Amino acid sequence: MVRNYNLRKRVLVTGGAGFLGSHLCERLLADGCDVLCVDNLFTGTKDNIAHLLPSAHFELMRHDVTFPLFVEVDEIYNLACPASPIHYQHDPVQTTKTSVHGAINMLGLAKRVKAKILQASTSEVYGDPKVHPQTEDYWGNVNPIGTRSCYDEGKRCAETLFFDYHRQYKLKIKVARIFNTYGPRMHPNDGRVVSNFILQALRDEPITIYGEGNQTRSFCCVDDLVDGLVRLMNSPDDFTGPVNLGNPGEFTIKELAQKIIAITGSKSQLVFQPLPSDDPTQRKPVIDLARRVLDWTPALRWKTGWSEPSPTSTAPTGNRAQNKGNGRADHVSPRRPPHGRDFQ
Repeated sequence: MVRNYNLRKRVLVTGGAGFLGSHLCERLLADGCDVLCVDNLFTGTKDNIAHLLPSAHFELMRHDVTFPLFVEVDEIYNLACPASPIHYQHDPVQTTKTSVHGAINMLGLAKRVKAKILQASTSEVYGDPKVHPQTEDYWGNVNPIGTRSCYDEGKRCAETLFFDYHRQYKLKIKVARIFNTYGPRMHPNDGRVVSNFILQALRDEPITIYGEGNQTRSFCCVDDLVDGLVRLMNSPDDFTGPVNLGNPGEFTIKELAQKIIAITGSKSQLVFQPLPSDDPTQRKPVIDLARRVLDWTPALRWKTGWSEPSPTSTAPTGNRAQNKGNGRADHVSPRRPPHGRDFQ
């Protein structure tokens, strides 16, 4: 409950300088909230939220959630954790600590100040699923000792902690299971498939596909995903989730590469490498629960394409000459189609 001596809702976003977190901070500011962005800047960057700093209702705090935090807030969005294999496998012990100790610290904070708290969980809790598509009642197929386990099992443990705090302390919780998401401010070197393929295509480099490219993914635009998170936070207190948030449209990794080559006019060729261990072979959310309870469904389909560059991003546009040859792109920004083209 918002305290009656504050006209604005005070919202804490951990991981707020990251890809998803920065978009969520934008949305919350637009909704009239006071936003405290907490980030240790391991994968997040000040560039993602620099345009928000002039606002009197936005504050950046450099802090690691594995340590306790003492602030006064009404709601907490817990997004803090590296989300790409390159980053979360860099220091797997710290990744697990971020998920588990971070959850304990944020839940403790929520308990102390009586705040509502949302956990940004992941479709990786389903592991390499034996059930397709995935519903929230599926318990998953996760390797507990593999190279991805620091992330997968860390997120699963965080969900356990959230529900135990809910049962034991009557804490108001929300759990979102987030599927693949794309949009402005994606980090170009995080190893994820969308940013990898775009950058390789823009440079006319071979596009690397692991396995035969038959594994499937579903991609949700970040604006849609953020809307789902806000709707979940604002849902009735007796609805805890977990709830899938993602786009149920599905296609193979090979199809994704071919579409990106076509839309960029790239000369890239496909090259195939061995499939990493425990890489999921299929990923598609069932979002019936989100539709029914949150009245949420992705408004933007993957074919909506790519956006023009923003002050904080260098995005693929219709003019490849602007991007080709410099060997880098600051951020990858799929959203609107250049010159009316799309992925259909």
